[in-house]
Amino acid sequence: MIRVITAISAALIWTALSVLPASAADKVVLMLNWYVYGEHAPFYYGKAKGIYAAEGIDLEIQEGRGSAATTQAVAAKTANFGYVDVPTMMRAAVKGAPIISTGVLLQTSPMSAMGFVEKNIKKPEDIKGKTVAITPADSMTQIWPLFLKKTGLKESDFQTVAGDGQTKLNAVINGQADLLLGYVMDQSMKIKDATGKDVNAIKFADYGINMVCSGVVANTDFVKANADLVKRFMSATTKAVEAAEKDPKGAAQAILDANPKGGKLETLTKGFELTIPLYRTAETKSKRPFQVTDQNMTDTVNLMVEYGGLDAKAKDNPKAFYTNDYLPQGGS
Repeated sequence: MIRVITAISAALIWTALSVLPASAADKVVLMLNWYVYGEHAPFYYGKAKGIYAAEGIDLEIQEGRGSAATTQAVAAKTANFGYVDVPTMMRAAVKGAPIISTGVLLQTSPMSAMGFVEKNIKKPEDIKGKTVAITPADSMTQIWPLFLKKTGLKESDFQTVAGDGQTKLNAVINGQADLLLGYVMDQSMKIKDATGKDVNAIKFADYGINMVCSGVVANTDFVKANADLVKRFMSATTKAVEAAEKDPKGAAQAILDANPKGGKLETLTKGFELTIPLYRTAETKSKRPFQVTDQNMTDTVNLMVEYGGLDAKAKDNPKAFYTNDYLPQGGS
């Protein structure tokens, strides 16, 4: 009788265990730097393909209103992770904001001077005699003097018109300016969407301006308290980027599946294709995404101190702004 009862008890316990729900996935909020555009495709692709779910993550992607605002939200723990302009994050961190980059994705700067192909502006020399639209105090305008220095241009070689981001776009679209300062995969696609016309971009990085751009950031206390979750998130995001690189159109479609008003498939795809070359430098071409070098980050800090308004004390410890400790290892 005892054996029978024991057998029955074991069977009941096994049945109870078999019907218990699987461990709930961790809810994670990722806030982007801006309204969705092609650069953001890997996050949507990773979610659509179950890459985050496979790491036990229930991902919610929120659009942002600028890197500074997203940085503030992550520092305040309103969002678990942010995707922001890393130099913008540095400005907040050096002032005491508890925030760090857990992976730098764009290791080559997308900053460019761009205008319609029909304007035939292909190299710095072609900017002479033209009108350039800028947004005062934004990151590109701050680095613009260095571009001029590197290329031998002087401010007297061209005229400028100033306005906010949309005014700058409108100036080129309406012919009030010949070119604008923007990101090669962002503003160029907005112009293409609005006019149907192709754009030439003169990239700052092609003229020796070596600095990082976008990356994943998190609250430093959140990272310390949730090391396993941070590792799983960065693992999933690395895999999402790698998968999206192999399927740009599918990655762009993932944006539209989640947000039908997120743009046009053609320009989202092209914008993402323009982003992919920015993931690596010559030093990281054999590495998986996000594995930034110490030298790249040091160069960025030095440039930001000299031209970007970053407090000089940032040069004391560039490693305080980022960590590669939560990234999956191995080559690409």
